[in-house]
Amino acid sequence: MSTAITFSEYGAPEVLQLSEVALPQPGPGQVRIRVRAASVNPLDMKIRSGLMAKVAPARFPMIPGLDAAGVVDAVGEGAGAAVGDEVLGATVGGSYSEYALIERPVAKPEALSWEVAASLVTVGQTAHRVLGQLGVQAGQTLLVHGAAGSVGFIAVQLAAARGITVIGTVSEKDIERVTALGATAVRYGDGWAERVTAAAPGGVDYVFDASGAGVLADSVALTGDAAKVITIADMSAQQHGVRFSAGTTDQGTDALPELVHLVAEGRLTVPIWRTYPLAETAQAHADLEAHRNHGKAVLLP
Repeated sequence: MSTAITFSEYGAPEVLQLSEVALPQPGPGQVRIRVRAASVNPLDMKIRSGLMAKVAPARFPMIPGLDAAGVVDAVGEGAGAAVGDEVLGATVGGSYSEYALIERPVAKPEALSWEVAASLVTVGQTAHRVLGQLGVQAGQTLLVHGAAGSVGFIAVQLAAARGITVIGTVSEKDIERVTALGATAVRYGDGWAERVTAAAPGGVDYVFDASGAGVLADSVALTGDAAKVITIADMSAQQHGVRFSAGTTDQGTDALPELVHLVAEGRLTVPIWRTYPLAETAQAHADLEAHRNHGKAVLLP
């Protein structure tokens, strides 16, 4: 048996309960890890609350969580790691647990802390994927909504490193953090489009919406083309002719070794805000839903 967080109905953070569950057994190509860190992602909260029920209904009781890092303690046939290896990756069947399964494990360099290793997976691959889907090139201008958030923060860094001019919408308190990444930080809220126009007199070529803050109509107006706008957070995308990018691990897996390498070399930063023991997972969800965080929240089983 293993200890894990489960929920058996949709609802507020309080539906998350510490439970005893069966020890997961690795299938072909999978490894089982003793989880050292599990990342809390916004999607976890959308699934728990029921917002994703029509798209991906939960099978109760469900162990939430997408990403983890830990030490391999069992392997399936043809697995890409051996017992004792330190790895990270997207989990199969949930990550908020003492033990979890990973299908495509990526080796964790010694330079990465467990917290950063677990936090990089979904947000890093999402940022990498969307930049590729947009096709933004060096010399062009990219607007990132939610530039101080977990995905936006990585997207800004990846884009700036590629020679792309980046403008990021942020709250007043995050202007300095995002400016330090090489972007022009612009305060969000009423009048944001005018402030972006002033910051980019040559115009905006592409928009990456990682905020879901109702910015799509004005973003399309800024670029002049809905095909140049992608959101990962606004479910009204179709009404504006905008692409909604939601990926499986398959679509982003190839990027993970590259992202791990960039972090290990100090060329990419994943800010960790706070860690929680598994028993305080409900508090972690509540903190993120209240936007108290300035970086990733991580569970330490």
